[in-house]
Amino acid sequence: MIKYKLICKSCNKSYDSWFSSSKEYEKLKKLKHINCYSCGSLNVEKTLMSPNVLNSRKINKITKDEKKYINVRNKIKEYQKFIKNNFKYVGENFAHEARSIHYNNKKKAKGIYGNASLDELKELKDEGIETEVIPWLKDNNN
Repeated sequence: MIKYKLICKSCNKSYDSWFSSSKEYEKLKKLKHINCYSCGSLNVEKTLMSPNVLNSRKINKITKDEKKYINVRNKIKEYQKFIKNNFKYVGENFAHEARSIHYNNKKKAKGIYGNASLDELKELKDEGIETEVIPWLKDNNN
């Protein structure tokens, strides 16, 4: 893809337009398919353009919001690591396992984590079973 700055020689309006290649631009120009969006004239030419150069200082500059996001993401990953190391993963059986632990006083089980629907969480809460919801990032999340 290539971007050209075009100028209408009739009304002096300029605008940017994308083309698949410089050859494509030349082909469309020859077929008279390039016209001014303002006056409709076919007297449109490409003008000199400077390349868009990335400034290395801009690339490495992280905004305040991005820093906050990175800090929050890192904190969530810390929590996830703690949970994985200290709790048993029960997957989609979370509600069943939570009830099993809650109602079986003799069962001394390691804490659990897993997946539950909002309805299941509401039912657990109504039964007096405390749960927490935390955001979970996939391991491949950058």
